[in-house]
Amino acid sequence: MKTRYQSRLAVIASISAALLVSACQPTSEEAAPAEAVATETTAATEAHSGHDMTNMDMTPAQGAPMTEMLKDYTAAMTSMNVEMMKGMDYNDPDTAFAQSMLGHHIGAVDMAKIELKYGKDEEMRKLAQQIIDAQQSEITTMQTWLASHPDAAEPTADTKAMQQAYAKGMDAMHSEMMTGIADPVADIAFARGMLPHHNSAVDMAEVELKYGKDAAMLKLAQQVIDAQKAEIEQMQNWLANNKA
Repeated sequence: MKTRYQSRLAVIASISAALLVSACQPTSEEAAPAEAVATETTAATEAHSGHDMTNMDMTPAQGAPMTEMLKDYTAAMTSMNVEMMKGMDYNDPDTAFAQSMLGHHIGAVDMAKIELKYGKDEEMRKLAQQIIDAQQSEITTMQTWLASHPDAAEPTADTKAMQQAYAKGMDAMHSEMMTGIADPVADIAFARGMLPHHNSAVDMAEVELKYGKDAAMLKLAQQVIDAQKAEIEQMQNWLANNKA
């Protein structure tokens, strides 16, 4: 049976697919596939209508044109969701953190690469490369740790509360990120999108500190908090000085 988080994932994937198809402005020959995707999206939404997915919509902010940059960001977010949802279904708090943060970090690296592709501001491009270097290292750490730490076979006393905390944070992150990445200025889109993404990482790390028990994952959680709070402050200051 699908869990609540896997059900959400099915809808996210369907919405994203329909969004990208419609953005390509298909010719009449391509109309049938587009209609098929739209039908699949509707069916998936109806099948899981009992779940709260209002904040998981992958549609761009109202009035935002579907540029190549926004397509890249939307694809990156969809891929990130897939990996994060896996972790949110885990029973053990430490493996849930590692798997969810793994997907979250991969998403950050993808977003940073998009900034390097489209951005022009020296400070934001430097930050993007810094994120790639630091988080790629942590990705390797989590992959290595997960290889020898399988999930618990049964839910723990903290599983439900942990999953709810992660789901709440993920919903909030997506609402703000979708608004941020829709900004037409590449460097501002990066900062506005990465800011809630970093805030989410801090929230996830704090959940791990509350429920986790593994020394290596607790250490990584604190490392994430320390590093990303500094970058959050940097992005906030940069945005305050670059509102135009």
